[in-house]
Amino acid sequence: MILPNNAVVAVVDGKRMRLFRNAGREPHIELVDLPSPELEPAKAGSGSRHRSSSANPDDRRQAEDDFAAAVADHLNGEALADRIEQLVIIADPRTLGELRRHFHDVLEKRLIGQLAKDLSGRPPEAIKAAIVDA
Repeated sequence: MILPNNAVVAVVDGKRMRLFRNAGREPHIELVDLPSPELEPAKAGSGSRHRSSSANPDDRRQAEDDFAAAVADHLNGEALADRIEQLVIIADPRTLGELRRHFHDVLEKRLIGQLAKDLSGRPPEAIKAAIVDA
């Protein structure tokens, strides 16, 4: 995938989000760290549809769903405020699925790529390689 200049890359898992902006000129990628926002997962309310049971033995899943909803809410707000024009999301498959449930139409139109990979703990070089290979 060719990542346009100034595109935002969000790398997400169920506990954290890292944001980057591409400062490189096409076709080169130079990922620059962006400050991580303070998210309020408890207010997202996504996890209310999951109950602890034998199919879902702990509250970890609820917390991860709430965090994904909070990430989507933040990204929606950035897109609606025109601070994100193009976005690539990289998240583990389960988190990516939960994120998609909360995307606003404006954000969906600005998505230029989605990668179902867990790269949250990886260095920017690994993230760049995954984008290039996509």
